[in-house]
Amino acid sequence: MIPLLPIVLVVAGVAGAWVSARDLVVGRRERRYGSLEAIDAGAAARLSSPRYRLVGRPDALRRSSDGTLVPIERKSRPTPPGGPYRSHRVQVWAYCLLVEETEGRPPPFGVLRYRDAEVRVAWNSGARDELLAVRRAVAAPYDGRATPSPARCRGCRWATRCDVRAVDGRAG
Repeated sequence: MIPLLPIVLVVAGVAGAWVSARDLVVGRRERRYGSLEAIDAGAAARLSSPRYRLVGRPDALRRSSDGTLVPIERKSRPTPPGGPYRSHRVQVWAYCLLVEETEGRPPPFGVLRYRDAEVRVAWNSGARDELLAVRRAVAAPYDGRATPSPARCRGCRWATRCDVRAVDGRAG
């Protein structure tokens, strides 16, 4: 019979070495963006812009060697096959705008960190224009484009306040 204790010790040692190596790699990757400024773990840095009426809390903020803050947004899923979804980019752009408004200088980019990769999301005039177009569209009065659907509306958290709701097959 093979003694169990040496096997357990070897397995535990290998697992410990793997975790340590992974932590070193993650730490090196994190430091690439600078020192940790804030992390969303309860009382995270809340960024706000009264001018744009936006508020947000990125998952992490790192201060780069030149002093700029870089917002980092973590996603638990793998990278989408065609690259980041537009909604993910818009979220990071909103954090970039909030950093710019709070700090008085724009970050060069934001980071989307997926389970299997990370993507730098450029913050430039094109990104700003697209973000502000989305913000204007969201702030505009509802134009009635949605089609009521009893199945979809039944599970919607906005159903009690929506002017297009369809409950029991009736709108409104």
